[in-house]
Amino acid sequence: MSKPVVLVVGGAGYIGAHTCKALSHAGYVPIVLDNLSTGHKSFVKWGPLIHADIRDAASCAAAIKEHAVSAVLHFAGSAYVGESVSDPAKYYDNNVLGSLSLLRAMREADCSRICFSSTCAVYGEPDSMPIREDTPQLPVNPYGASKLMVERILMDFAKAYDLKAIALRYFNAAGADPDLELGELRDPETHIIPRAMMALQGHLDDFSVFGEDFPTPDGTAIRDYIHVSDLAAAHVTAIGRLLGGGQGGVFNLGTGRGYSVKEVLDTIERATRQKLPKVDGRRRPGDPAALFSDPTLARQELGFAPKYSDLSFIIETAWAWHQRAHPKKNSTIDRNEMLLAG
Repeated sequence: MSKPVVLVVGGAGYIGAHTCKALSHAGYVPIVLDNLSTGHKSFVKWGPLIHADIRDAASCAAAIKEHAVSAVLHFAGSAYVGESVSDPAKYYDNNVLGSLSLLRAMREADCSRICFSSTCAVYGEPDSMPIREDTPQLPVNPYGASKLMVERILMDFAKAYDLKAIALRYFNAAGADPDLELGELRDPETHIIPRAMMALQGHLDDFSVFGEDFPTPDGTAIRDYIHVSDLAAAHVTAIGRLLGGGQGGVFNLGTGRGYSVKEVLDTIERATRQKLPKVDGRRRPGDPAALFSDPTLARQELGFAPKYSDLSFIIETAWAWHQRAHPKKNSTIDRNEMLLAG
């Protein structure tokens, strides 16, 4: 019996590549389609790479037909909140029009199963915690708005064209592959954990904490961090649900446990045995004091429960991978010492 083929759009990126590895280990054949504008060719290790853009519907349809694709995982898109405010046209073009192009290709190629990479940014600044799937979706930036628009498009296509779609709303993806084959690699890097590690390695000189006057126990913002390998496993589960005839839906992917920025930085200092530079910055506009999920629906409907998302493990895997990928500036790190430090 042949293995099911999954087209992983944006599969050369951080979460997409981890998901390709998980798909391969679960018995699927991942075919990566990526324009490599932010993804990395070196991350494509578990199947072929098709160098194409999702806004090219003809190329997408050809890939689906050629490889007899059973389902699509859609990670492609722009994902910087600040940039979305300064350049919204880019976000509506890449995220919304790109998704429409992909869906057009799927219809042409008679492929009707898709899992979409969404975000907790669709909720904006909710009034209460934890965040459930039925919490009002009131995004406060074009990035969140563009993702919510795609969710709505998927719902409308499901009603009109018998599309089966699952949207997974991530909270804070973090960590690295425990085997150190993949990690978090962006330019520019905006996430606190990799930025802190880059600062410790001498690759970043503007590390700062954005706000220490939030109405939280230690004054810093609280977020829900989920290990990237857990996210990957959730996507494999979602694809299995769709291919098994299950219904679509929208699910939060988080742990239900929030950690403050100070807790994250303290954990990094313990894991690395190094002191971070102390630079205080002002709050960023629209930064909520706390964001964390209610993961109940994903557990009940998908049978999904995070296995790797203890904060210490997230930090340990991230630090081990960063030492391998980005050795400390002007120094040589012994591989065995690196693994012990991780």
